[in-house]
Amino acid sequence: MQSLLRAIYPAQCASCGEIVEGDGGLCGPCWRETRFVTGHVCDKCGVGLPGESDGHLDLCDDCMTIARPWSQGRTALDYTGNGRRLVLAFKHADRPDIAEPAARWVARAAQPLFTPGMLIVPVPSHWTRLYRRRYNQAAELARALGRATGHGVLPTALVRTRGGETQEGKTVDQRFANLHGAIRPHPKRGAALEGKRILIVDDVMTSGATLAAATEAAFVAGAADVKIATLARVARGP
Repeated sequence: MQSLLRAIYPAQCASCGEIVEGDGGLCGPCWRETRFVTGHVCDKCGVGLPGESDGHLDLCDDCMTIARPWSQGRTALDYTGNGRRLVLAFKHADRPDIAEPAARWVARAAQPLFTPGMLIVPVPSHWTRLYRRRYNQAAELARALGRATGHGVLPTALVRTRGGETQEGKTVDQRFANLHGAIRPHPKRGAALEGKRILIVDDVMTSGATLAAATEAAFVAGAADVKIATLARVARGP
């Protein structure tokens, strides 16, 4: 049956749609244009750091100057080149199918963060945005990550209580102010976070304001520890 399905629906590159071997991978040219984060990384957000690790936990400039309420974080891609195109397609171009390959990349990057019994929780989307896009890309990524890792997923443990203004063009302080109090535990389902180790998942991290708001909401619900994982990280230029 699988061979028949493959003959009818051959696997395509998750980025450009070219036929590839395997399910939801990238073709050669798209792979070369995608910067996967490996090696020495910031322990709070996962962005790549220069040089080699000396065994100590290091932080990027942003995470040394901006308080992060979560304990650790990782990311799969740099938000540049094809990484940026993948995130934008996933978010805006009705491409929930990107969740499956993205989850495999995130699972690899976040492997050091997983602990037994950890639950995966997506950053919530406001209902107005969900109505426009038809799906929450963070929730799709979280579900796919659960399938890839075997960890439980709580897709509605957190809720976004207001839409908020766009984050584009805002300073870091304005971004955090814009998200203050916008994410809360679900009145009923949030109780499932109490005493649990949580991995909060989102598609992309810029300032970290959205992930911080989600983390704080998880702690309000009683989470014992919160870590974060994203598909891509926007790195500040030199």
